[in-house]
Amino acid sequence: MRKTIVILILFTLVLNACKSKSKVAEKPKIEIVDPTTVDKVKKDKAYSLGKRVLMTCNTSKFKPFNKNEATESVIKNTTLERLTSTCQKFRLKYGKFEDIKLAQVIHNMEDDSYIFRYKAEYQRKFTTKELRVTLNNENKVSAIKSTDWTDELK
Repeated sequence: MRKTIVILILFTLVLNACKSKSKVAEKPKIEIVDPTTVDKVKKDKAYSLGKRVLMTCNTSKFKPFNKNEATESVIKNTTLERLTSTCQKFRLKYGKFEDIKLAQVIHNMEDDSYIFRYKAEYQRKFTTKELRVTLNNENKVSAIKSTDWTDELK
């Protein structure tokens, strides 16, 4: 009887030891940086390319990104057709696009990219929209996202 209990306990211990341990996903190492400390070339590029996208809503004209300005995936996904579809919704809801104001810069230290968070200003002021422009370590736009503004990056 004792032998059976000892064998059962050992068997249970062996089974528990064999279970795969789940790893907790680590958050990317990011830091909020003072916009005045960010390279002016990066800031100007993020601003001009971000504004170019939103100005499409006013003009219905878009100069496509080139390989020096954006990654292949951004070039492929940022088309006049897609922008026009989004712009139609935005113009109806928010009115004419006016400008973007830099609100926050976040440095992702894992891949040395910078996320520029802009508050987008529209004719109708009932809500604040965010334009997020990510520049990778080659100073190319690797992501552009428009969303509702929240004070905390999500």
